[in-house]
Formats: sequence, C-alpha cells, structure tokens
Amino acid sequence: MDADEFLAGRFAEHRTHLKAVAYRMLGSLTEADDAVQEAWLRLSRTDSGAIGNLGGWLTTVVGRVCLDMLRARAARREAPLEQRLPDPVVSPEDGGDPEQEALIADAVGLALQVVLDSLRPAERLAFVLHDMFAVPFEQIATIVDRSPDTAKKLASRARQRVRGTVPSPDRDPVRQRRVVDAFLAAARGGDFTALLAVLDPDVVLRIDAGAFAEGGSWTISGAAAVAGHAPNFQRFTTTHTVQRVLVNGAAGLISSEDGRPRSVLGFTIADGRIAAIDILSDPERVARLDLALPRG
Repeated sequence: MDADEFLAGRFAEHRTHLKAVAYRMLGSLTEADDAVQEAWLRLSRTDSGAIGNLGGWLTTVVGRVCLDMLRARAARREAPLEQRLPDPVVSPEDGGDPEQEALIADAVGLALQVVLDSLRPAERLAFVLHDMFAVPFEQIATIVDRSPDTAKKLASRARQRVRGTVPSPDRDPVRQRRVVDAFLAAARGGDFTALLAVLDPDVVLRIDAGAFAEGGSWTISGAAAVAGHAPNFQRFTTTHTVQRVLVNGAAGLISSEDGRPRSVLGFTIADGRIAAIDILSDPERVARLDLALPRG
C-alpha cells in the first residue's frame, strides 16, 4: 500500500463523522458532501505526518469550510426569514445504513434543523460542534477566530434559542408511529375533529414546495389552522401512495405518484401529539434525495 492509499484509508475512517458534522452545520446533504470533499482535498495537499490528531484536524477543517458556506449563504439571502426546509434523511422503518444512522443520531430531527438554520453562522458552529460533538471551546475558538470565552457565549446564545423553540421529542418509536398513523387515518377521511385530536395546540406546519412552485413555501401555526386544511390532507393522501418511513430517525411518511417520490413528511411528536409537521415537496430537491421507496 502506497502513501496515498494509506492516507485515503485513514480519511475514510473519519468520513461518516465528518458528514454528520457537515449535515448538522448546513442542513443540506449535497453541501455536506461538498464540505467533506473539500476537507479531503486540503488533507491531500498537507503534510499529514505533521498532523498529530487527524480526527480533530479534519473536524476543524470541515468546521471552517461549513462556516464559510453559511456566511456565503447568509450574504446571498435577500429575505432574512426565507423559508427553506433542511434536507430530510429518509430511511426504511427497519433502519438505514451506518452513515444515515450517524446523520440522525441524538434525534436531530427536522424541527431542530429548522431552528439551527435561524442561527447566525458562528453561533450554529459553536452549538453544533460543542453540544453535539463535544468539541472543546479552545478548538472552536480557532475556527471562529475568537477567544474560548466568546466561543462559549456563542454556544450559550444558540442553546437558549434552541431550548425555547424546539419541543422535547418523544423517543419511543411505537408511540411515534401510533400518532402518525392516527394522523394519516384522519387525513384520509378529511376528519377535522380527528385531526384536531392528534395535534398539539401550538403545532407548526411548515411546507417547502420550492421557490418556483405556486404558493412557494409557508408556515401555519395552531391546531385549528392546521386541521382546517383537512380537505387538502384528504386530497393529498387519497391521490398519492403514502408509505411509512423514518425521517431523521422519527416516524414519517413519503408520498409517491406512479412510483416516483413526491413529498417527504417529517413529524415531531411530543407528549403524545404532533408538535410539528415538516413537508418537503420541492420536486427538484425530492428528486435529488434519490429515495428508495419501501415495499408495499
């Protein structure tokens, strides 16, 4: 084995972890792959013999790449509150491959990813690296070019926003599925009362149909307002094939038409009710997910 093959093998050992870091930083599977690839390119141009802790070095590089991407994204964004759902990680109910499991470890659901998208780039980096991956603030400080104390404050501000806006999800998959199945039955029947019964009073429905779709993307809050869309839910669930999947590790649904995926529905279940519904129906983005439909 030559030096290049040896280095590639060592990088491969860290690749899954690096993509998990990048996904939580960016909320985009494609951009996460780009960030990991950039880390490999930088490693291939570096004297690896001088790197004492390869995993830490690569995490730092991916963090810097993601921070630059987040700052560039913020600079391009014209509307501060532009609605764009993060990419969902979809897998069969019996579980996905190891990389998918790493991406969704610690119940990083779509609702949390949405909140992460609202954070400032440096706050997001500090929170993700420290709270999710236990990276010390001394290392984070070198990425954001701040002091360790400032890095700690960035993470603290992010933590406060996350705690105030994301409900604590129910981790029991059986209870999750029971609630989602009840929602599906109510939706198919267009039953306003039954829908109301499974929705948290403060439920949030987020729909991302794509920038060029009629209606675009929007958010609806409150159980009565969401249940008021019972006719739309009924039309959607009776004209499409709807199947069970896991979305970011939680009970979810995927709809298809003529064998082609059309929408991904992620749910946040808290205290036995639906606290959030996130629907990605942007045709271009759903197609890029390259989803494998479950059987049946």
